[in-house]
Amino acid sequence: MVKLDKIYTRGGDGGETSLGNGARVAKSAARVAAYGDVDEANAVLGIVRLHMSGADDAMLARIQNDLFDVGADLCVPIEDAPEYPPLRVVAGQVEWLEAQIDRMNGDLAPLASFILPGGSPACAFLHQARTVVRRAERMVVALLAEPEERVNRVVLAYLNRLSDFLFVMSRYVNDKGAGDVLWVPGASR
Repeated sequence: MVKLDKIYTRGGDGGETSLGNGARVAKSAARVAAYGDVDEANAVLGIVRLHMSGADDAMLARIQNDLFDVGADLCVPIEDAPEYPPLRVVAGQVEWLEAQIDRMNGDLAPLASFILPGGSPACAFLHQARTVVRRAERMVVALLAEPEERVNRVVLAYLNRLSDFLFVMSRYVNDKGAGDVLWVPGASR
């Protein structure tokens, strides 16, 4: 259980922060950037939820909770013998996203063009969340490329699938694709 009785500590005033295992790292470290991007995506989903209700809102609430799991996973590097077992993202969370993608995509016509962000506020914010998730995914890939870093690879799969989910959901909430704003190549030439 998390208990925060004091919000500021002054511990980061020098440009460092603590990871979940207590290690001190630069605030510019790839790991911190990765979970910072996940946090930003979660904030955008909070905006999306202002425009949602019912089952769609419930799905996003679950994803927001899962994104905290992703952040918790990223902030604790994999260790051979951790003092406490850290929270890790699991394959079941990825599989749930896949099931939701398949369900929503079943109601959509195949794409005949790329989609421009827009159509409805919820759709536009879903696209914004998707692009932030893609940035988080790129940061995790960069983190995985660092030989001294150890990361749960399920996090990468989760973020990859989440961006797909957000794309499909953007079409789904845009009147099941009828409100999609389509890219017209070279339209302004």
